[in-house]
This record gives sequence, C-alpha cells and structure tokens, in this order.
Amino acid sequence: MTKKKAERRFVFWCLAPAVLLVTLFIAIPTIDVFRTAFYQKSNFVSEETFAGLFNFKLLFQDPRFIESMQNSILYVVLITILTLILAVLFATLLTRENFKGKNFFRVIFYIPNILSVVVISAIFSAIYDPNQGLLNSFLNLFRGAKGAEDPILWLGDQKLVIYSIVIAMIWQAIGYYMVMYMASMANVSESLYESASLEGAGKIYQFFTITIPLIWTNIRTTLTFFVISTINMSFLLVTAMTSGGPDGASSVFLSYMYQEAYTNSSYGYGMAIGVSV
Repeated sequence: MTKKKAERRFVFWCLAPAVLLVTLFIAIPTIDVFRTAFYQKSNFVSEETFAGLFNFKLLFQDPRFIESMQNSILYVVLITILTLILAVLFATLLTRENFKGKNFFRVIFYIPNILSVVVISAIFSAIYDPNQGLLNSFLNLFRGAKGAEDPILWLGDQKLVIYSIVIAMIWQAIGYYMVMYMASMANVSESLYESASLEGAGKIYQFFTITIPLIWTNIRTTLTFFVISTINMSFLLVTAMTSGGPDGASSVFLSYMYQEAYTNSSYGYGMAIGVSV
C-alpha cells in the first residue's frame, strides 16, 4: 500500500463517523420533512395520502399561520433592536467607566444567560402573576384599590402578552451579547480615546465615532445570532409561559407548527409550515 493510499484511507475513516451521523440525523430527516409536506398524514398512524400542493395552499388561507408569522417577525425586530442597544450600552459602561463593583455587575448581567428556559419562564410567570405577582404588586402602590379589583393580565391580555415575553427574552439575552461586545471594546486602543479627549471630543461623540465603528464587525456578526436565537428562544418561552395563548396572540410559527403536527394530528400540514418558513 502506497503512502498516498494510506493517507486517503485514514482521512476516510476519520470522516466516516461524522458523515454517517449527519446523514442519519440531519439529511434523511430533512428530506423526509420535505416529502411529508406533500402528504396528508397523522402523526399517530402510518397511513398517508398524497395531497400535492394542498397543504401549501392551505397555509396562506390560514389566519392562525399568518398571525404566528407576524408575531415571529415582531419578536425578531423588537428583541434584536432592544437587545443590541442595551447590550452595547451596558458593555460601554462596564468597559469605559470606572466605578466600584464592575466585576460584580458583569456577573449579575451574565447570570440570566446560564439559566434554563424553565427557570426563566417560572421567574417571569411569577412576576406577571395577576394577583400576587411582583409587577402588579408594585403598580398597585399607584393604582390603589382599582389595582386589586382589576389586575393587569400580562400573559392573558392579547395586547400585552407579546411585549411581556419580549421583556423576558431581552433579560435573558443581554448578558451574552454584552460580554461579546466587551471583548471587542477591550481591543480598542486607549490612545484613540486619549487623542479624541485632547481634541475636545466628548464621551458620546467618542462612542459613535470610535467605539461603534471599531466593533461594527462584531455587531454585524451578532445580528445573525440575534435572529437565530430569537426564533429558537421565542418558541421555547412561548411554549413554557403561554402555550401560544391567549387565543394564539403570542404564538410563533414554530409553536404553531408543533401544535398542528403533534397536537392537532395534522402532521403533513405541520411539515408544510416548517418547509415554507
């Protein structure tokens, strides 16, 4: 056996386990999802009927699907913008400003990121509890007797539920992105800020002309992370906190897909939702 053949065989056996796992757990299931989207099928039985494009036509006539897509877009836009602004702000304060307890605040801000979705949903469900929740108890100090008689249903009001979940998701995500931006800011030369100060530039001007341009590559990269993590976390938090309620007001396309595929026994339609999105 030549040396070249031995090297090829070695590379083959190194790659074979990874290729096998990708094929079994990613490629084949993905192909099956696309195939099942063209069938009417229940997840409880093996029988299936070819339906062609029927599932896809039904999608755009389904108001619940359209509402879930609108909600998903709203989650992504709100959480991306607000988390980006707050993460950059806190990273700047903890990097550029000198005050006691900076390391303590770094740890405090990062703790939510290591908590599980179940813990986060439990914390905010308790905060939003209409009768004994911390938020309503605080607001009742200003609302008086009216607050106790007519509590605010943070997770039960169709107009408030999305924003209530958005706050929970922002609280969970800020620490992670703050640490990433702090790492980028630490690489910015202090001499640039000193030169700007000597020229009479204030801290706000320095922030927009020095800090933001020099960490923009990192910010641009994290924008992709924002979208991916928001899609995943919105499904998990919505499922844990509201199950898509009230009346679908907080549902996202992943929760609606799961509901159709595994709760309403419309497996083929659920797969069509996944393929379309």
